[in-house]
Amino acid sequence: MRIEIYSDIACPWCFIGKRRLDAALQTPAGNGVEVVWRPYQLHPNLPPAGLDREDYLAHRYGEAAERARAPRRIVAEGLDAGIHFNFDAMRRMPNTLAAHRLLHYAQTEGNQHALAETLFRFHFCAGRDVGDTETLCEAAEEAGMDAAAAGAWLRSDGGEAAVREQMQGALARGVAGVPCFLLGGGFMLPGAQDSATMAQFIERAKAKLAVNAPS
Repeated sequence: MRIEIYSDIACPWCFIGKRRLDAALQTPAGNGVEVVWRPYQLHPNLPPAGLDREDYLAHRYGEAAERARAPRRIVAEGLDAGIHFNFDAMRRMPNTLAAHRLLHYAQTEGNQHALAETLFRFHFCAGRDVGDTETLCEAAEEAGMDAAAAGAWLRSDGGEAAVREQMQGALARGVAGVPCFLLGGGFMLPGAQDSATMAQFIERAKAKLAVNAPS
């Protein structure tokens, strides 16, 4: 069964959801599951180079906004998932289109899931600019990809049309926020549910698909 994850690298709940899914897939529910990452942009109108994060927060929350602001629940839920969010290290608010294009490329290389983990960690734990081509090449290499090939892809328009089409497809499928997990093409699980809930939902989706499968 395929699980399609609609996600944005700039979404902390998507990182938490990824870790919880990983835990669910370590149970018997993970048998026979293929994971595919699909693009979604929370901030599609950001400039291609992104924005200074302090300027972004000031524009959105007012001049008194703190760069290190982090909702306590996100920090706590992240720690529970083994994530040490470091919002204070984040200097840029990236446009994530290039990161999604790289994830699209990584699917053909078999490194997509590893790359998603690396991009989340770069952004939320190390404060790296995941809108920057050189940073993305470094993430690709860390995820087991060829950095030079990744760079050539990013410096072209490779994958852009496909990524934009998939983002439009997300809206058509009713994806209104992320993370959102689409199981077997027909069962949608929104939000970063706990790993036990995810495992149960996966098992139920498998059972329903098996019942509906042509004999």
